[in-house]
Amino acid sequence: MSDITLRILMFVIAIPSIVLHEVAHGYVAYRLGDPTAKSRGRLSLNPIKHVDPFGTVLLPLLLSAAGMPPFGYAKPVPINPGYFKDYRKGMLLTGLAGPATNLVLAIVAGLATRVLTVVLAAGGLAVGSMLDWVWTACFLIAYFNLVLMFFNLIPVPPLDGSRVLPVFLSDDALHRYHRFERYGLLFVFAALWILPQVFHIDVVGAYFSVTVDPLLKLLTGASFG
Repeated sequence: MSDITLRILMFVIAIPSIVLHEVAHGYVAYRLGDPTAKSRGRLSLNPIKHVDPFGTVLLPLLLSAAGMPPFGYAKPVPINPGYFKDYRKGMLLTGLAGPATNLVLAIVAGLATRVLTVVLAAGGLAVGSMLDWVWTACFLIAYFNLVLMFFNLIPVPPLDGSRVLPVFLSDDALHRYHRFERYGLLFVFAALWILPQVFHIDVVGAYFSVTVDPLLKLLTGASFG
């Protein structure tokens, strides 16, 4: 499979993975009493309702072209924590819903990859066969969803980890943390672009090497690249 074909397949996989991630946030918030996402039609699986031109389309393409893991994001599902009976618990559960969905997708795809590995080995099917394509698709689904999960668990706004962190903060620390939130995107941009391109320090790559890579190997029995 050519490199360009692989990247196109990864891009196709990215969109439903990102959409399901966002819908999970909205659904859990709805179950906790917040009707905001539902009232705005954001619990739909229709990708058009969730696609962000930059985060869902351009960013994965740019990262893929640069040889980096092509993760991205959809339009954030609107959540009003004022509906939650317990602010910290509500933010924790809604924050974890997206990464948890990605983990489930990665586990299912990983198991499918292992089954197909056995089938391909037993059948002696050639590279490029239909089953070989299905194996590649399942492997990439597991890989992308692990990348999306671990990246979102970084505790920097607006990533999902920033919704988990308040559970461990005192009221005073939480107040200071909220003041820091406006600068979160700057830190994300620095980690993704400035550090690797200017200082040749790949913080995100190092983070993935101890999170995504070993779990991908465990789930699929194979490594990326």
